[in-house]
Amino acid sequence: MKRYLTASTAILLLTSVLAACGGNNSSSGNSSPSPSPSPSPSNSNASPSASNTSKDKVTINLWAFTDEIPNMSEKYKATHPDANVEFKTTIIATTDGAYQPALDQALAAGGKDAPDIYAAEAAFVLKYTQGDASDYAANYADLGLTDQMVKDAGIAQYSVDIGSKDGQLKGLGYQATGGSFIYRRSLAKDTFGTDDPATIKNEIGPGWDKFFDAAAKLKAKGYGIVSGDGDIWHAIENSSDKGWLVDGKLHIDPKREAFLDLSKKLKDNGFHNDTQDWNEAWFADMSGTGKQPIFGFFGPAWLINYVMKDQVKDTNGDWAVTEPPTGFFWGGTWLLANKDVAKNDAKKEAVAEFIKWVTLDTSDTGLQNYWANGTMKDGEQGTKDSVASAVVMAKSNGTIDMLGGQNMFDVFVPANANASGKNLTQYDESINSLWRDQVREYTAGNKNRDKAIADFKQQVKDQLNIDSE
Repeated sequence: MKRYLTASTAILLLTSVLAACGGNNSSSGNSSPSPSPSPSPSNSNASPSASNTSKDKVTINLWAFTDEIPNMSEKYKATHPDANVEFKTTIIATTDGAYQPALDQALAAGGKDAPDIYAAEAAFVLKYTQGDASDYAANYADLGLTDQMVKDAGIAQYSVDIGSKDGQLKGLGYQATGGSFIYRRSLAKDTFGTDDPATIKNEIGPGWDKFFDAAAKLKAKGYGIVSGDGDIWHAIENSSDKGWLVDGKLHIDPKREAFLDLSKKLKDNGFHNDTQDWNEAWFADMSGTGKQPIFGFFGPAWLINYVMKDQVKDTNGDWAVTEPPTGFFWGGTWLLANKDVAKNDAKKEAVAEFIKWVTLDTSDTGLQNYWANGTMKDGEQGTKDSVASAVVMAKSNGTIDMLGGQNMFDVFVPANANASGKNLTQYDESINSLWRDQVREYTAGNKNRDKAIADFKQQVKDQLNIDSE
C-alpha cells in the first residue's frame, strides 16, 4: 500500500525542520535542520576551561531560534564543571518572521539583557555578519579567536567568507552544509550498471550537460532523475558567480537565469515528478511511492539525517552519496557575539570559550566531535552530521545505515571545500521566493520567458525597492 504523509503531518515536519536551523519554504533556500538530543552530563572526558575567580557566575544571554544551541550550552556546562558560567536562553522561532525583529530590537536596546551570543541562519545571516546589523557583532579576533585557529581546524572557506566583513571574522557555524547528490543504489545499478559513488559522480557531472545525459538514460528505464526543479535550484543558486545584488541593483547571474531553461527541460522531458520541495509529493518520492521512481536529491548531510531518514522506510539502505555536478551549500547556522561583551573581561572570556568549544575545538571533548559522531547524549548513538571542521570529520566515523554503511564524510569533506560563500545577499530569502515562483509560471506555460523575467524584476522593485541593472 502506498503511504503518504497527511497534510497535518507534512506541516508539522516542515515546521520543525525549518525552525530547527532557520529554513524557509519551498520557494527559497532552506537551512539545515538538526534538532539535537537533550544532553546528559559527561564529566569523564571534561576538557580544561578557564575558571572565573569571581564569586558570581558569569551570565551569558544566549539568543537562538531553536533549542539546538541552548542544548549545546547544557552539554558545555556538563563537560566543563570548572566553568563559572550560566546561560540565560531566549528562543524565538523563525516562523512568522518573529526572530529577526525581536533580535534587532534587543541588540539595539543594549544593556544587561542584550544578547551576548546570538544565532543567525543562512537565509538571513549576511544581515548580521556583513549587512545592516553587522555593526553589533564582535570580531572573533577581539575575542582571542584567531585566523590560525580557523586554519588549524580546517574550517570550510565558504563558511568563513559568509561570516566575515572586510576581512574580519564575525561568525562561524558548527555544521558544514556543503551539498552532495544523494541517489538510489538499485536505480543506479539498473541504469548505469553500478552503484559505486566514484562512477556515479562521473555519470551525473561535472556540469549540467552530463547531468541531463544521465537524466535521459534514467528516463529510458522509467525513472526520474530528481523529484522537482527545487532539487536543482539550491545547487544552481549557490554555485553562481555573483549574488542577486551588484552595486546595489538587482543582478540575474547567468547561472541563475539558466535555471529557467533547466527547469523547463526537466518538465518538458518528464525527467522529474514536478513536485515542490517540502510538500507531501516530495516526501513520497523519498519513500519510493511517487508516480515514477526518483533517482536522487541534492542536499547536505542534514537532508539525509534529519529529513530523508524519516521518509525512506521502504528504501532504507538503498541510498548512497556522491559529489554533485557543481559545488554548493544549503543552509547552516552561524554564531555571533555582541561587540559589547568586550567591555567585561570575565564575560568576554566566557563567551569566547563557549564559541571556541562549539566551532573550533577539534579535541575529543569538543562539540565538533560530539556532533560529527552523534555522541551528544551519553550511552546513546545519536545522529551523525557534517561539521565545520574537516579535521574532526577526517578522524570521525561517518557511516550510516541509510547509505548502506557508506562513510558520508568521504564525500562531505570535499563538498564543503567546493562550496562558495561569495554569492549571498541579505535579501536572498525574499528574492529567491519571487524568482522561483516566476520560474514555475514559465515552466507551466503561463508566461513566456521574457515575461517571467520582467515580472520578477518588477516584483523586486515593488516589494524591496531595488532597481534592476
